[in-house]
Amino acid sequence: MDGRDGIFAGEDPFAIAQAWLREAEAVEVNDPNAIALSTVDADGLPNVRMVLLKEIEPQAFVFYTNYESQKARELEGAGKCAFVLHWKSIARQIRVRGLVHKEDGPQADAYYASRSLKSRLGAWASRQSQPLASRAALMADVAKVTAKHGTDPARPPFWGGYRITPLEIEFWADGAFRLHDRFRWTRGTVGEKWVVNRLSP
Repeated sequence: MDGRDGIFAGEDPFAIAQAWLREAEAVEVNDPNAIALSTVDADGLPNVRMVLLKEIEPQAFVFYTNYESQKARELEGAGKCAFVLHWKSIARQIRVRGLVHKEDGPQADAYYASRSLKSRLGAWASRQSQPLASRAALMADVAKVTAKHGTDPARPPFWGGYRITPLEIEFWADGAFRLHDRFRWTRGTVGEKWVVNRLSP
């Protein structure tokens, strides 16, 4: 008996992740969906940054970004990434490692359309990760795209989503005296049955 009950109970790791996120949304002060996304460059040097997770699907995790950014280039190059969701408010975290694929179809269009107008125009104006002369130059670019694209801009061709399909998911909850509870779900390939193991803290 591995003791996988209470907050760890269930046979679907995505449902557990959704439940934990819902709990965090009720108490976390800022951005309960913020993930620390880790990639590697062509030389194998790691990179990590915060992005916002926008959806936990039945088989994947989805976020959106500029396809010309450094993170996107690294995602495309490796085809793999890792991230962690950490919530101080409920003393839990979820770690994910898996495969990456673009989401640049109707789902990306719908999410882009749901954003505020200023955020949509900002996506057009920002050359993410590229050197920028000044804040004033950025705001001038925003003014230019506003004049060009108006109040209902289409999704830029260089902006969209990534779907992370995990091969490993670890659920962690804080324990007294640093005797934490950890359960790791692993599978060799997408579609295989998950194997769950309790890990030492």
